[in-house]
Amino acid sequence: MTGTATAQRYIHNNKRTYPLKPDGSKVLLRVSGDALTSYDRLVVGWSSLFFVGGVFWLPALYVWLVNRFRRIPSDQKKRRAIYAALLLSITTLFAIGPHRSPKVGKWINVHKWGLWKSWLRFFAFEVVADEYESVKHLLNQQAILGISPHGIFPFGLAFAALSDQASQAFGSFRAVVATATQLIPWVRDVLVWVNACDASRSSVDTALSEGARLGLAPGGIAEILQAPEPGSEYAIIRRGIFRMAVKHKVPIVPIYCFGSSMLMKRLKLPNFIEKLGLMLRISLVVFFGKWGLPIPFRQRLLYVMGKPIYPPITTGKDIISSTTDQRVEHMYQQYCQELIRIFDRHKESYASGWENKSLTVLSG
Repeated sequence: MTGTATAQRYIHNNKRTYPLKPDGSKVLLRVSGDALTSYDRLVVGWSSLFFVGGVFWLPALYVWLVNRFRRIPSDQKKRRAIYAALLLSITTLFAIGPHRSPKVGKWINVHKWGLWKSWLRFFAFEVVADEYESVKHLLNQQAILGISPHGIFPFGLAFAALSDQASQAFGSFRAVVATATQLIPWVRDVLVWVNACDASRSSVDTALSEGARLGLAPGGIAEILQAPEPGSEYAIIRRGIFRMAVKHKVPIVPIYCFGSSMLMKRLKLPNFIEKLGLMLRISLVVFFGKWGLPIPFRQRLLYVMGKPIYPPITTGKDIISSTTDQRVEHMYQQYCQELIRIFDRHKESYASGWENKSLTVLSG
């Protein structure tokens, strides 16, 4: 079987019927969504409201408490003390303390929380290596994993990094996250516990110098604002990470996560707000999921790992004749071609109707 998977050929695994994958590809991890329980749904719903929705309700709660506190007469000391304590407790969520450390994450086994297993069942999580022989040796070696698309909320990157179960397929890596995540209580704590890396150039440079394996969503905030079109998927790939790869002589593995662009929807805001968000490097978006709440729609997540893209080997005269920009551009073009190739090769095995979709790669 060549090209895309044939729609009429299937493999049966437990209760679910899966389309066969293209020849040469290998399933590295499959978490059946048929095992999803009512408890799992409850865990996903409440944790999503708590962590993802915190960006909405926590500031609103703080403003409400401040207004209530101001209206309480000065002689009602007990009521004022209660509201003051609530305000203080919310304020401490933004404070830096000893509990915010990767060592704490190891102590509480954050990667092994049952919470993540519920999420993987919710997404019917699956990881496929398009050519297993090309990536099997990289699971324990330094590399950069590029997971596209970003999605309105980066669930694809998050659950590849958070779960100990997912590390069986991807290997352990540090997720590269936007600096703005430092503003979100609880989310920030979890990211520190899993030893996430700030997206600043200096932080990424330091992490690679220390031999870290990194994972990131190359499209970033710009990809969140890309308006979707029927029949098309988009991925924005920026060249900055390729400069880091060339500098540190580290391969980049292109990974396409089918389904991650459909987990949330967003309201279209005025252009000046979106441009302001890009300037400030924060996502100024209003997003929603199931029932209009910050709970993702249920979609199967299928990760397809392509062939790693290595920095061009330069020796002798080549070092002089080949500039850094040329080597970066060479890696960039190879990466984009490989991302489109694995998309076209596996799109039919994802879901009915995807055989006619196309992937457009934009320069960031």
